[in-house]
Amino acid sequence: MSGPPNLGGVCPARFSAVRDAFAANFAEGLELGAGFCAAIDGEVVIDLHAGWADRARSRPFDGRTLVPVFSTTKAVTALMLARLVGAGRLDYRSPVAEVWPAFAQAGKAAVTVEQCLSHQDGLAALEGPFDPELWFDWEAITARIAATAPRWPPGTASGYHPSTFGFIAGEIFRRVDGRTLGTALAEDLAGPLELDLFIGLPPAEDSRVADMQRPPGAPEFGELTPLRRDAFLQPWSAPPGRDAARWRRAEIPSANGHATAQALARLTAALACDGRSGWEEVLAPGVAEAVAAPRITGPDLVLPFTVSWGAGVLRNDPIGAYGPGRRTVGHSGWGGSCVFADPELGLSAAYVMTRQSVHLVADPRPGRIIRALYEAL
Repeated sequence: MSGPPNLGGVCPARFSAVRDAFAANFAEGLELGAGFCAAIDGEVVIDLHAGWADRARSRPFDGRTLVPVFSTTKAVTALMLARLVGAGRLDYRSPVAEVWPAFAQAGKAAVTVEQCLSHQDGLAALEGPFDPELWFDWEAITARIAATAPRWPPGTASGYHPSTFGFIAGEIFRRVDGRTLGTALAEDLAGPLELDLFIGLPPAEDSRVADMQRPPGAPEFGELTPLRRDAFLQPWSAPPGRDAARWRRAEIPSANGHATAQALARLTAALACDGRSGWEEVLAPGVAEAVAAPRITGPDLVLPFTVSWGAGVLRNDPIGAYGPGRRTVGHSGWGGSCVFADPELGLSAAYVMTRQSVHLVADPRPGRIIRALYEAL
């Protein structure tokens, strides 16, 4: 079997099965361009990339190719909020209205930060109709969210927030820090740590962005309840993506991160290594454990799964999408990307790709790579 086109990066002999699993996805016609990176104690041990960054197959997918990672962005957003918690500037248990007074409207005065981050606040979707262009107006969309009544009693169930999560978390961050979350990410982490990771992409980086090939069909949502329709399937459910430049420039902390697999794996090492990524302290000691602590476990009202949420991250137990670790946390994005952190092994890893699949969570392509990684460990 010949290897994938443009295969490059780092993969020591002890991880040859990981390279083989990565290559098998290409051999089976499942990939166009992809990257996988794993770090132990914050130090990169595997960093593979192969294929093409464009549909015309004229631009190799290399170590600097930026990929839209959609909801995998939520793990980065969770980490940014955790930095405020570690600095003593935010408390997960505090009502959101303490920092964002307008949020108290429509019966939400007691809703806490951790309830918002664990998808318990009842704001999984906005009722319409309304012009989806509103998602590009930060002040307008956050005002609409603040005025919205919960769709279920907060704290009684989780309901995954595909779009609203980032605006709620981002507005909490802005109210506490004074900067937008994407600006703080660039200034405090991505710049100093030399991470190819953006929420709000500068125009100068456009030439590095991969073309995405949309999935062949819709995900399997189970019973199409009104809530699931509003969260995923209405014309106003998410920001429109017709204008690529506008989408890239916007800061949408739930959905429009652009990153390499290496940047995601290195940053998320902070959740595997008690706040550290290599020699750098990203989170205060003890905060990573607080991020991962279970906030709610049970059937989700939007995702067709039983899930367990931490403070903005998906806990691997019971869903099992990120290897065998019971304490592992992570997040997946539309079409297949994912990132995870296993504190038992000090392991963090990420997968990005250009050909999207129909899987909401546990795409089999990263799944086979993750299995090979754990077997090698």
